[in-house]
Amino acid sequence: MAARILHRLRHALSGEGGREERACGGAEAEDCPESSELEDDTEGLSTRLSGTLSFTSHEEEEENEEEEEEGAGEEQGQPRQPAAAGAEDGEWGPAAERASGSSLLTRQLQELWRRSRGSLAPQRLLFEVTSASVVSERSSKYVLYTIYLIRSGRFDKAPAAIARRYSDFERLNRRLRCRFGCDMAGIAFPRKRLHQNFTAETIAKRSRAFEQFLSHLHSIAEIRRSPEFLEFFFLQDLQAAQRLTCTGMYREALATWANAYRLQDRLGACSSSRFLLTLAGLAVCHQELDELGEAHGCCEQALQLLEAQDSHPLLGPFLQAHVHLAWKVGKDKRHSEARLQDLREAGPPLQQQPTLKECLIKEPLE
Repeated sequence: MAARILHRLRHALSGEGGREERACGGAEAEDCPESSELEDDTEGLSTRLSGTLSFTSHEEEEENEEEEEEGAGEEQGQPRQPAAAGAEDGEWGPAAERASGSSLLTRQLQELWRRSRGSLAPQRLLFEVTSASVVSERSSKYVLYTIYLIRSGRFDKAPAAIARRYSDFERLNRRLRCRFGCDMAGIAFPRKRLHQNFTAETIAKRSRAFEQFLSHLHSIAEIRRSPEFLEFFFLQDLQAAQRLTCTGMYREALATWANAYRLQDRLGACSSSRFLLTLAGLAVCHQELDELGEAHGCCEQALQLLEAQDSHPLLGPFLQAHVHLAWKVGKDKRHSEARLQDLREAGPPLQQQPTLKECLIKEPLE
């Protein structure tokens, strides 16, 4: 393309362009040096290969180049010239049809790609031991394993992680074998060793064994929905977050509540009372740290889960907190006020109900 433009410009400047076009007609491409065409094609190829992949056809690239030529000619006050002197308007029809068909094909490919992304295989939950550290205390020494919960096929901005020692895994294994004896019969668990528990080889082997152990447990529907399995992951975080909230360490408590939230989200445990308690902890800590918008969002999520539960003990405290926060941030609070009025007519006075923070502190977590 660039070689043909230079060729026409040379003949126009020398005054021979018009005579050669009349004499040769549409044979202009044959007059161009073969090496020029080769260099132009090679440059275009390297440019296309060096860029990112996209659903763009070759005809569309030529159209874009012709539009750029037309814009350059209009800026200089010259009308756009056809590629050959003998070209007629009818000759551009098939090219336009091909470009239109190519554009339609591009849109179809993009739509097919979007549909294929939505029909991928269901996501799996992966358990990965990312680190292991030897901890020495006054009367004991143990290895602490850090495990990340990763959803395959997705990028999670914040990790969901736990830190557990061998005795925690052993307790989980014992509890599950008592309840799910048949399902647990084929699941291996690394045995306890009397010596060499802290060598690099032993720690590495146990790390892989714990990953396989958790993955096998999660593959069995009855086990992965059981309280024994679920609370192995987030109960310790809930207990720690509750203690930090009671002592007024709201920033530290907020991080722990948030990790417990992510753990329950990864495990698909977002409809339990533990999850509602987690939302209450997040709302209280955000409010204490003057992050009212985030606190309001936590209350809204909790009320959506409580939409069909008029007798839940956390409904009244969440409604009162939502009305107060909605007034603070300038959001609509009429629906919550109406539900509060229904509660007032059906039950005890709201003044006797505990606040969200009081419910959070008094909730037993065992």
